[in-house]
Amino acid sequence: MGMLDWTKKSGAVLRQGGVIGPDERLPWPQTTAMGVQHVIAMFGATVLAPLLMGFDPNVAILMSGIGTLIFFLVTGGKVPSYLGSSFAFIGVVIAATGYAGKGANANIGVALGGIIACGAVYALIGFVVQALGSSWIERLMPPVVTGAVVAVIGLNLASIPIKNMAASNFDAWMQVVTFVSVALVAVMARGMLQRLLILIGLIAASLIYALLTNGLGLGKPIDLAGVTNAAWLGAPGFAAPVFTASAMLLIVPVVIILVAENLGHIKAVTAMTGKNLDGYMGRAFIGDGVATMISGSAGGTGVTTYAENIGVMAATRIYSTAVFMVAGLIAVLLGFSPKFGALIQAIPLPVMGGVSIVVFGLIAVAGAKIWVDNKVDFSDNKNLLVAAITLVLGTGDFTLKFGQFALGGIGTATFGAILLYALLNLKPRQPAAQQAR
Repeated sequence: MGMLDWTKKSGAVLRQGGVIGPDERLPWPQTTAMGVQHVIAMFGATVLAPLLMGFDPNVAILMSGIGTLIFFLVTGGKVPSYLGSSFAFIGVVIAATGYAGKGANANIGVALGGIIACGAVYALIGFVVQALGSSWIERLMPPVVTGAVVAVIGLNLASIPIKNMAASNFDAWMQVVTFVSVALVAVMARGMLQRLLILIGLIAASLIYALLTNGLGLGKPIDLAGVTNAAWLGAPGFAAPVFTASAMLLIVPVVIILVAENLGHIKAVTAMTGKNLDGYMGRAFIGDGVATMISGSAGGTGVTTYAENIGVMAATRIYSTAVFMVAGLIAVLLGFSPKFGALIQAIPLPVMGGVSIVVFGLIAVAGAKIWVDNKVDFSDNKNLLVAAITLVLGTGDFTLKFGQFALGGIGTATFGAILLYALLNLKPRQPAAQQAR
């Protein structure tokens, strides 16, 4: 469907300025400029996630664009969202493949099979929500559960950059330089530079690394030969899925995180636009699930709606879904540039480690923010114990074995939080008269 055709069929209203709603659009030159900005906003995280799992970043960028276009079509162009690489998959993919943190993931196939299975379950949940509504999800996964599970995703990953991504004392110091650079950009910069804190901090740290290594010989120098030799245009490194029960059972629970993220993002966009998008929640889940399945079938990561792009919408007050259609098309073009992929691969490992420390920490804090935003009452022992037990299960990588199958820390924490909350919630409520005594 072309841009002009979509405009006619959807009834999108052309606006020149002010607040632009989901069913409105700016003139195409301005819409295109906004699409570029959204690509920049998602870029750092969408590239970082595949690198941490040993996936091809070009495939991830390509599939993020295709996924965004799929989401646009499934939701009928009514829900403004960009779909990028999900960090929720990192821990389970590393556990399923035994990835050591450097280079290509030799066991990527089994991870892709698990990602496809997760997407299928996600889409199935979407069909159920489309039929029954979303209230049952909110009862099953209240803020105390979703906050704890999101926090665990970050905490469970904490040891990866610290233990596996700094081979020497120099590398460890470069990790410090990197996360300090990101922090300085976050606090000192303004406007779009501040929104791109991860990307700008990574570039600054890479330049410092090049000065100290290539210039002063203090560590392993950056090798740009791969960038020089890579073609400007070409197909990315697609990979085929392999379906194994153990990997699928390990990765499928991530669907809980994806549902919680998408649910929260739709609520956020509803609040910003004043347009109730709850009626499109089932479609949003289906679109995200189908996009995840297609991404996994080609060698890409699982995808999710991106908070980074919601932040851009909040700053610009432009919620037009046409912008995301343009952003998706731009990402598809970027995915077919091997030179771009080679440049990403040239980023020094300790710099990636420093960025990972920031990103994993931000994920953990995002879980706590869910508690704060929803005013979770920790004077209630039910909430207190669900959060406390979940955090330690996930952070300590508590593992349960069922025959040949092992459920690792993120899985035990996720299922544990849901089941423990349901169990503790069985306590009968006291009559009001007794409570008043």
